[in-house]
Amino acid sequence: MNNKIEVIDNGNVCSPKGFTSGSIFSGIKSPGQDKKDIGIIFSEKPCVSAGTFTQNSIVSPSVSWTRNIINSENIQAIVANSGCANTAVGIQGLKDAEEMAKITSKKLNININSIAVASTGIIGVELPMALMRKYIPKIELSSNGGHGFANSILTTDKRTKEIAFSIKIHNKEVKVGGVAKGSGMIHPNMATMLSFITTDVDIEKVSLQKIIKSAVKKSFNQISVDGDQSTNDTVLIIANGLANNNKLNDLSSEETKLFSTAVQKVCTFLAKEIAKDGEGNNRLIETEIIGAKTKNDALLASRYVISSNLVKTAVYGRDPNWGRIIMAIGASQIDLIESKIDIFVNDIQIVAEGVAISYNHQSIVIAMGEEVIRFKINLNIGNKSAKAWGSELTEEYVIFNSAYTT
Repeated sequence: MNNKIEVIDNGNVCSPKGFTSGSIFSGIKSPGQDKKDIGIIFSEKPCVSAGTFTQNSIVSPSVSWTRNIINSENIQAIVANSGCANTAVGIQGLKDAEEMAKITSKKLNININSIAVASTGIIGVELPMALMRKYIPKIELSSNGGHGFANSILTTDKRTKEIAFSIKIHNKEVKVGGVAKGSGMIHPNMATMLSFITTDVDIEKVSLQKIIKSAVKKSFNQISVDGDQSTNDTVLIIANGLANNNKLNDLSSEETKLFSTAVQKVCTFLAKEIAKDGEGNNRLIETEIIGAKTKNDALLASRYVISSNLVKTAVYGRDPNWGRIIMAIGASQIDLIESKIDIFVNDIQIVAEGVAISYNHQSIVIAMGEEVIRFKINLNIGNKSAKAWGSELTEEYVIFNSAYTT
């Protein structure tokens, strides 16, 4: 079997067979060049579907609608809007989510219960249904519509986030494409984010759910910008089977493992793009924990480091204050031995066996000026590892969010 995973040039959610997309500007958001605010992803046949959703106790009715649909039906289309979260608006929110699906079902001539709904934007504002009724029917779908859809789900993002990979399974080409949005209200257990993953693989539902759950745990649940958890987080993966491979139903098979790796690569790429695009931020913090006793310990400790505001501000100030890093590791309450901890900043070691060692301070300052700041922490008590990604915390973030209506 060919285990090669190849990136597709200009890849997006329309890269897999049978998917089209479209988008439009309706006026939900303020006008701007190339700005869109409603988008649709459509599969020519119903898809095996799986997803993960916000763990916030306050949940958007758009999420509630989609969570119910995905448990009982095969999704064939996703309709999403930006500029309005459809959250904290009472019973009207669920009525509007259902109507949004109904309008889309009439346009596409498919069952309303095969349409997922997603919303992102300002909390506490009802969906402008007059705009939905007017503009959703005007959306034109095409195989070239993926980039427009990526634009339609942006809120405070500075850029679109999309990727696609190609693999071979049972001598058939299988493609996996993904898109995401998110730059603020980002914290583990997903974030103020939407992500939609399309694939033409033929796979059974239980396996697909396990694969996306594992991928999200290692990617979207490992990013943090500002410590706030959203009400609208949604990650969906939909598989239409048009690659015509032999159906994947065994998680231990080499073919399923290869597909799972491709999904993981899509999710990790998109998660890192979200962290890098954090509000007021231009750089990415990557924390890698190695030598942990368990995988969960490594995941937890790496999240604590990138979630620490003191670590974030130290990165912004190019300050190699490793005391903040070791504090964050300890706060995670994982198993560790202080006297065994080694810490590296962009491959320069600054701590050995739990204490500072001699290093050139200016070299660290220069290293911390790079676009990616990598903290590598070796706990030296096991063989498990994990990564997490975050952003620096800047004055621009504070200024931006002081003026952003919520």
